[in-house]
Parts: sequence; structure tokens; C-alpha cells
Amino acid sequence: MKLSQFRFDLPQNLIAKYPTEHRDESRLMVVNAAEGTIEHKVFKDVINYFDEGDVMVLNDTKVFPARLYGNKEKTGAKIEVFLLRELNRESRLWDVLVDPARKIRIGNKLYFGDHDSLVAEVIDNTTSRGRTLRFLFDGSYDEFRSTLMSLGNTPLPKYIHRDAEPEDKARYQTIYAQREGAVAAPTAGLHFSREVLKRLELQGIDFANLTLHVGLGTFRNVEVEDLTKHKMDSEQVEILQECCDIVNNAKKTKKRICAVGTTSMRAMETSYSTERLLKPCAGWTNKFIFPPHEFSVADSMITNFHVPESTLLMMVSAFGGYDLMMEAYQTAIKEKYRFFSYGDAMLIIT
Repeated sequence: MKLSQFRFDLPQNLIAKYPTEHRDESRLMVVNAAEGTIEHKVFKDVINYFDEGDVMVLNDTKVFPARLYGNKEKTGAKIEVFLLRELNRESRLWDVLVDPARKIRIGNKLYFGDHDSLVAEVIDNTTSRGRTLRFLFDGSYDEFRSTLMSLGNTPLPKYIHRDAEPEDKARYQTIYAQREGAVAAPTAGLHFSREVLKRLELQGIDFANLTLHVGLGTFRNVEVEDLTKHKMDSEQVEILQECCDIVNNAKKTKKRICAVGTTSMRAMETSYSTERLLKPCAGWTNKFIFPPHEFSVADSMITNFHVPESTLLMMVSAFGGYDLMMEAYQTAIKEKYRFFSYGDAMLIIT
């Protein structure tokens, strides 16, 4: 398939700048791929589509405050630094993106916080992800980490076109987030309230946690028309034996397995056996899923409405079927669903 097949016109007013007042009151489009039907619900209705013994697979990654604002030495120019990945704990080395990038050179020092409480030096500007910074900090690692996190801001995606507000710290995070390491939220999980989780639990739904630390590679633009030539950035993934046991026991008894989000789906599609059972995994994945793709573990999926030409849209099209997904997206535009991270949800059943 070609990149141009995933292009569509999205009215700017459908990009959600803020979440709904209550997590579980976003809209829910239910797409049944087997029957080719589209229904319009509210997210809390999701409980009506699952039965006792079914499993929801949750990504328990936790977003950290990855966006820093600082100043360049001498000129005082304002610089935005987006933390991507810690490279070396002892040396305080981080992979980052800087904006504006053209103003930054090796050897430049950047200052953050009141009274320049944190200083960083640019030591490399040739990495594919942007720059490498060494933070200059005399205290312990815990003190350094605490300072870094206190200066950071919630990393809302740029397309939201506003600065992060205090409420975003909680709302741009799933209520079941546990393991810090993501620079973007696994947004399908943002719709789950404690009430919905409790009602699913009372209904006999099981939950299995895995971890995929979402990186910016998930959102990197695809710049090649031939999708087979696109390379995904690697993201850290861990699937424990406990998660595998829950999922595989349900599969063996023909229960439904629902991937909550594209990240949960990618993690599961990264590690499975020849019998299509989930396997433990600890490492990195750069798996790129686009049509045609035969999925091995999950048979349903909760996701948001994604950016045109994005790898996320390609994955859901592979799962729900290209033609039906394109129809669903046109329906979503017509019905004024809210798009992207703070937008509405879709449940795909195959």
C-alpha cells in the first residue's frame, strides 16, 4: 500500500484541544469488521461488548514531564528541549530534540529553571533523533532526576496548539499508569475511568498489563510513498509471563482479547509463538504494521482517531480493513467526532 492512500482532509475544528470533562464520556464509535457495521455510542457503553473471561490488555507506561524550556548561554535565546531517552545514567546523558535546532551547536550550554538550577551542554548534534545533552549536576542521581522532573512540562503533542496546563498532568496520563518512561500517552487508555474499570471487573473481564514506552517514533512522519521502505524508531517493550498467562488462557478458551491502544497491539504483535500465543519479551521493538497484516493475538481493539498518513492509522486499517476504516473516518468527520490524543474513541471488533 502507498502513503497517499492514507491521506484525508480533516477540518481543524475537529482536533480536540482539551479532553472531555469526564474520561468515560467521550464518544465511542463501534466498528464491527465482520459485519461491516458502524454504531455510535458513549465510551462507558464499552462494557456492553465484553463478557466474562474476556481480557483487556493495558499498556501501563507512565508519561514523564519531557518538555523543558531553557535559555542559551550568552544570547539568552529561548530554547525548547524535548527529552527522548536517557542514554547513560552516570554521565547524565540524554537524547533530546531541540527547537529551534538551527541555533544549537556542539559545546553550547543551556540553562533551565530559576537561578539556572540545571545546566546542560550539547555534546553531539548528529544523531537521527536530534541532539545529545550532558546535564551538569553535582548532586546524587535521585536529586538530579527530581530536579529534571520538577522543571519539566507535560509533553502535549504540538498539534494541540496550546501550552500544557496544570490539569493536563493528570489527564494526559492513564489512571493505571505505573512504569515511567513514555514521552507521549497511550491515548486509547485515557478514556478509562475508575468506574468503567470497576464495572468491567464486576462483569468478569480480566486485565493484563504490558509496557511499551511510547516514543516520538510513533508519531514520526512517514516520508516515503512505498510503505515497505519506512523505518520505525525503536521503543522499549516488556511483556511479563503473568501477562502472557492471562492472555493465553483466555485464547485457549476462545475468549475475546482486546488490545487497548495501538501500543498494546504493537507489543503483542512483536512477541508471539507459532501457535499464536503471547510470549514474554524484554527489549525493543521497531515493528511497523500496515495492510496487509495478519494479526496473531488480539481480536478487538480500542483506539483513538489518528492523524492522516500516520503509522497509527495504517495499523488500524490493517486490523479493521482498509475500506471499512476509511469509511469509518469519513463518518467520524461527518458526525463531528473529536480527533487525536484528547479526542474520541473507536472500538474495532473483528
